[in-house]
Amino acid sequence: MSSSPAMHPGNGSLVQIMSKEETIRQRLEDERQRLENEAGLEKRGVQHFHKPIERPFTKSQRDQTTILFGGLTWKHEKLIHGALQGLGYKCEAVPVPNKRAFQLGKEYGNNGQCNPTYFTVGNLVQFCQSLEEKGLSKQEIIDRYVFFTAGACGPCRFGMYEAEYRLALRNAGFDGFRVLLFQQSGGLNQAEAEAGLEMNLDFFLSILNAMNIGDVMNDVAYQIRPYEVNAGETDRVLDECMDLLQEVMRRKRPWTLEGKFASLLGKTNFVGTAEYVGKFLNQLYGDDYTAALQEVRDRLNAIPIDRTRVKPIVKITGEFWAQTTEGDGNFNMFRFLEKEGAQVIVEPIGTWIMYMIHQAKQQIRDERGLDLIERGVSKWNLKQIFGSHLNTQQRLAKLSAAEVVFKREYHRLIDALGGIAHHLTDQYELQRLGHPFYNSRAGGGEGHLEVAKNIYYSNKDLCHMVLSLKPFGCMPSTQSDGAQSAVVSTYKDMIFIPVETSGEGDVNAHSRVQMALGEAKVRAKNEIKRVLDETGTTLEDVRAFVQEHPEMQQPMYKYGHKKGVVGVAANFVLHAAERMKAESREMVAV
Repeated sequence: MSSSPAMHPGNGSLVQIMSKEETIRQRLEDERQRLENEAGLEKRGVQHFHKPIERPFTKSQRDQTTILFGGLTWKHEKLIHGALQGLGYKCEAVPVPNKRAFQLGKEYGNNGQCNPTYFTVGNLVQFCQSLEEKGLSKQEIIDRYVFFTAGACGPCRFGMYEAEYRLALRNAGFDGFRVLLFQQSGGLNQAEAEAGLEMNLDFFLSILNAMNIGDVMNDVAYQIRPYEVNAGETDRVLDECMDLLQEVMRRKRPWTLEGKFASLLGKTNFVGTAEYVGKFLNQLYGDDYTAALQEVRDRLNAIPIDRTRVKPIVKITGEFWAQTTEGDGNFNMFRFLEKEGAQVIVEPIGTWIMYMIHQAKQQIRDERGLDLIERGVSKWNLKQIFGSHLNTQQRLAKLSAAEVVFKREYHRLIDALGGIAHHLTDQYELQRLGHPFYNSRAGGGEGHLEVAKNIYYSNKDLCHMVLSLKPFGCMPSTQSDGAQSAVVSTYKDMIFIPVETSGEGDVNAHSRVQMALGEAKVRAKNEIKRVLDETGTTLEDVRAFVQEHPEMQQPMYKYGHKKGVVGVAANFVLHAAERMKAESREMVAV
């Protein structure tokens, strides 16, 4: 008969040892508690962080809820506003962030954030406070409004924007305000059937069209305004045109199957596919937007311009938000450059969209075959190897098709608006130029784009100077600046200046830009002098010839671009001189 554990020999000594250890632990805990009490320390339990569960925005709330958005130019936001209204949403663009918004962002947000974070986060807080000043309670604001913004998972503070919005709103007294985050990768979690914001094909097509039209209009406006004969006319006509385009976006309804064909397909399982194909074909061949842009083209083409004005051309690059916004967030740099006598080439959002597609394709190529290694597939398993290869090619084909379609639609809008806007820069050319200086696999921010665009626009004779606008302390932009030193030492003729933006420092930034712009102006003046000497003409002769040919005063008039010549005035003089000589020969012949 076996004995019980308690009566087993040696168990008594084991119990005594355990009792002594317990006594020691208790005495240590008592002593720790005594010392903490003497030091006035309060012991708290460990609280692990959990991402807040967002209060949902449902379809039933759509009629009573206003979607807020912002962060782009006023042209883009006006068109997005019209697009969302056309889809049946109540929406409103928050105002352009100002210095007051920056201060609110610093007051209610975390320390050490970047410039765009403070401006955009503070701007939302400022907007909510303005609603409160108009008589709405905090709870009404929280219930009736939802903010829609972009997010990311890259190696910069952009991935923390969502948390910053929530923290600042909570600190400002708007705890529970909903922030919908559309991720750079992964999309928006709106898969539920009753989601308030439906991320379907109609939504994406409408938003992409709005952004593309905004890009093209923005580009053309910055090309016309520096040369307008009547000051302020471009802005006046632009306002009218943007109202017209917004109304077109608002009235545009998603394409749907109708008539007998819809009834016939309704009895089959192909109605969803047919409608999807119909929407896509309507996008490719419909003329809702191109017809409106042709009307806008005619209005803009009525603005008389003087291309004989000698102006340096400045290409804007840098961090996405800093190079896009038109306010205090980048020291109102675009208007400052125009005031100082320069022409600005702005950066389209379309370049960023094409960059993301390009990077996705590159990642797929780099990771080809890794799934086989992870699954331990033998190199003799031809069926699995072929299947993996086929899957890779299918994914690449889809992204390649997206590249082709997006570029085709973008350039179709350019053609409808007169064909003077800049075409999308080839991403493979940018990768080829930038990779030797900045590895194209390095993600975050603009990646290799900032370096590549500096080389591209300088070497292709598209600008006299490149100005890079970026937030103070932005890690990806700081890396680009390090690479730019090697770029400038290799391409010694380029004028490149990086400017870090913040809520303060306007005077210093403008002063630095003025110094670089002075050099660009000298280069533009030397260029026009060289062209005049080559053609044996004068600016007065060209102006007199233009007066006799009014079509040459129209913004949509095309005159070409000669290799080695950058400025508008220099290229225009070359073209005008050719026409003058041709007409002289015709008169002699007669």
